[in-house]
Order: sequence, then C-alpha cells, then structure tokens
Amino acid sequence: MKKTTKFLTMALTAVLAVCTLTACGGDSAKGNVITFGTNPEFPPFEYVTSNGVLGEFDGIDMAIAQRIGADNGMEVKMESMEFDSLLVALQNGQIDAVIAGMTATDERKETVDFSTPYYTATQVMIVKEDSDIATAADMADKKICVIQGYTGEVCVQDMGYTYEAFKKGTEAVMELVNGKCDVVVLDSATAQKYVGDNEGLKIVEDASAFESEEYAIAVQKGNTELLDKINASIEKMLADGTINDLAVKYTEEATAE
Repeated sequence: MKKTTKFLTMALTAVLAVCTLTACGGDSAKGNVITFGTNPEFPPFEYVTSNGVLGEFDGIDMAIAQRIGADNGMEVKMESMEFDSLLVALQNGQIDAVIAGMTATDERKETVDFSTPYYTATQVMIVKEDSDIATAADMADKKICVIQGYTGEVCVQDMGYTYEAFKKGTEAVMELVNGKCDVVVLDSATAQKYVGDNEGLKIVEDASAFESEEYAIAVQKGNTELLDKINASIEKMLADGTINDLAVKYTEEATAE
C-alpha cells in the first residue's frame, strides 16, 4: 500500500511539473519567450537574408517584433510557415502571435484578437511599362496573378475576376516578367520592392478600387495579457516615430537594391 501511495504521489508531482512547464494556466507566452509566426515572403515587411535582425529574418515586422520583445524583457523566436497556416498555428497554440503584414479583417477578428494597427497600406497593380492597364477595371480581360491568402487575392475575388494564385510573391512577379501574365495585385510597399528589383515594370494605383487596410498583430482570442504587452509596445513605437522610421528605412533599402 505504501508503494502504491508513493507511486501516485510521484506521478501527481510529475504531472504538475509538466503542467507548469507547458503553461497549463494559459500564460501569454511560454515562460520568458514569445514565439511569433510569419511568412517571410513579403518584403519589406518580412524576408530572409544573411544577416537579419532576428537570425535570418529581417524587415519592418521583424524589427517591430524585436522591439516588442525588448520592451517586455522577452526573448523573441520566429517561426516560418505558409501564410494560410499562420492563424491555424496560432489557434492550435504552436505560436503565441502572428506578425506577417496581416490585415485585421472582420472575418479574421471572429477567430483571433488583433493588436492596435501599426501600418496602413493599400493594394496596387504591377504591370509592364508598356501595359495599357490604367485602372482596376482594365484587368477584366487580362491574366491576373496574386499571392495566395493575401489581401490582393480577396480584392480580385470581390471584383469577380479570374486569377492565378501563387504562394510566393517572387513567383507571381516572375510570371509577369516572363510575359505569362498581365498584372500582379499586391501591397504597395512590397510592390515597390519588386519593381525596384525587376526592370521594365511599373506600379499602377487605383484608389477608387482599392481601399486602405490596416496591418496588426494577431493573438489567440482572450489572451489579453499578451495583447496588452504588444499594444503598449506598438503604441510607444507609433508615438516616438519608430515604426515610421522603420518603414522609411526598409522601403528605401528595398528600392535602392
């Protein structure tokens, strides 16, 4: 009987220890580490480089994530995954937050909570310099490329146009460069990067067709502890001009390359 009691006591202790290590109480992040999920295919917000601010990851969002960690005395880890998998990974607890140039849409707000918006963007069209596309309406009979899961895809869907979706922006832009499509729809800052990298391309804007959108960081529903920490850091960076400086820095670097 004593052996049985001792065994049960040891087992209970082990369970409690595991529970503590795995944050059974629903902590805002794992210990002193915050793990972000991102899709590093969206320059200048997130991309892979030889010497990034967070290991191999660099960009506006990566610098923001680094600052959030520093402000809260937390180590920042970054997980790379497909854009469409980010919110699923967040809901499953694989990551603590998502920072990926993600638009805080009403549909997404049904499943996750978003931080204070930190960047306002709009969608544009990348075309060849001799293209006759001047407005979104001109895409009606053209071959359109978008990036899967991005706002550009939603916009083209809403317009009722047929399109081809790619998982990477570089793949979509190369379709345009190689003459296999007529236009690529995506975020303005990222469009500047791709136009700067590829000769013979230009950006076409149509404010009447593309509304502005706000990027924010996503956390699990009800994780107010982590959300409050993230918001405090974002609001501080907005107030002191840090985010604006980062946007200028990375956009200028992208277009200068």
